[in-house]
Amino acid sequence: MDKILIYSTDTCPHCQSVKSYLDSKGFSYEEKNVQKDKEARKELLSKGYRGVPVIIINGQDVVGFDKEKIDQILKL
Repeated sequence: MDKILIYSTDTCPHCQSVKSYLDSKGFSYEEKNVQKDKEARKELLSKGYRGVPVIIINGQDVVGFDKEKIDQILKL
C-alpha cells in the first residue's frame, strides 16, 4: 500500500487538483493543512519547503502537482 501525505492549504488550486487526481485514481492519502495546523507548518518548513502542495509518496518528495512524477512513483 502506498503511503501518501499532502501538505496543503484551503486556498491552493494546485492542492485541490492533486487531491482530485489521487481520488480519481483510487488512492487514499493523509492531508496536513499548513494554514490551520501550526505543527504541520513547522514540519513543512523543517523539510525546507515554503509553498504547497508538497506531496510525499513512499518517502519521495514531489513539489507541486507534478503528474508525471506522481505517476512514476505510483507506477501508473
